[in-house]
Amino acid sequence: MRAYERLIKYTTFPTASDETTGKTPSTDVQFDFARYLVEEMKAMGFADAEVDGNCYVMGTIPATDPAVRTTLGLIAHMDVSPDAPCENVKPVLHPGYDGGIVDISADGSIRLDPADYPVLKKYVGKTLLTTDGTTLLGADDKAGIAEILTAAERLINDKTIKHGKIRVAFTPDEEIGEGADHFDVGKFGADFAFTVDGAAAGEVEYETFNAAGATVTLTGFSIHPGEAKGKMINAVDLAFEFDRLLPEKQRPQFTSGYEGFYHMVGIEGGVESVTCRYIIRDHDRAKLEERKEFFRRAAEMMNEKYGEERASVSIRDSYYNMAEVVLKYPQLLEAARAAARACGAEPVSDPVRGGTDGSRLSFMGLPCPNLGTGSHNHHGRGEFAVVEEMDRVVDILVDLVGRFE
Repeated sequence: MRAYERLIKYTTFPTASDETTGKTPSTDVQFDFARYLVEEMKAMGFADAEVDGNCYVMGTIPATDPAVRTTLGLIAHMDVSPDAPCENVKPVLHPGYDGGIVDISADGSIRLDPADYPVLKKYVGKTLLTTDGTTLLGADDKAGIAEILTAAERLINDKTIKHGKIRVAFTPDEEIGEGADHFDVGKFGADFAFTVDGAAAGEVEYETFNAAGATVTLTGFSIHPGEAKGKMINAVDLAFEFDRLLPEKQRPQFTSGYEGFYHMVGIEGGVESVTCRYIIRDHDRAKLEERKEFFRRAAEMMNEKYGEERASVSIRDSYYNMAEVVLKYPQLLEAARAAARACGAEPVSDPVRGGTDGSRLSFMGLPCPNLGTGSHNHHGRGEFAVVEEMDRVVDILVDLVGRFE
């Protein structure tokens, strides 16, 4: 079975994570998908495939060369982003892409235009996989799962490919920053690992954001609007005022490369109280600390202005830049780049404007760079995968594990 065929099967599981439930996994359907994957792995030849009580799937591909002492891990995540619908996904294949505009939705409101997505120019003549525009595809990160298991199938069936012990894991709740919360590194037992959770085939990523989340609570004073003059303090107005204290150009839509940002991802409440949820990002950890301090100072400014505590801020670190750990193991990057070149892909190592499970796992004792999946436009209805590039990622994984011999 080819990787894209597996991806199409996996889209039937609407595995969006949900940060509001307080559960692990955050949504029950992730358990349904995990059990499906365990059965698929067992049928493939994984003797020890299992899912634990926290919805972490693990299994082993035995070594074909017992002399290899390095145990390598391959990791992807089962949840998809909650930013777009993921139920009733209808995959659509577009063979022989001609380089023009691809209308994904019937009404043309969702389309892939090379003017907006120049990466499309790389894929002329290839087969694109999209949805019908009503949902996301879920290639982030079901493409990674499909590629790992397709590579595993080849490795299990072809004993002439020499490699050491390989551990495979699939995690829940990566999209809400909780993918490594209950990951048992000791049980996994790998010396090094790669997440397969990026974009273009050939990506070898080792720099991620440092990340924090901030919750800002604005407290107003509610009174009947007919009697409000000189008395009402509208928490909604306070929320807008607080947000305007943050630098206007340091938002996601104005930043790129190594530039960090502040980003409000949710707001709820009314006149009496409003809660705003932000994410704070920067590749430089010292600059992340400065951004966190800016949030605290903004709250202090609000409280000084209104003479009492109208603004309170709670900040929690999410993950750190994996480069602090991964660059101590250059052999990982060298092997991945060599594997990409051997399979016809040009290796690229741009800074990730996000994070992966590897961002957390690297600091938990499992150095873990990230590889591309051959898919793009994640988290939205314009998401697409490239069938032939998914095949290439499978080839890269098979080549890569042999380089640790």
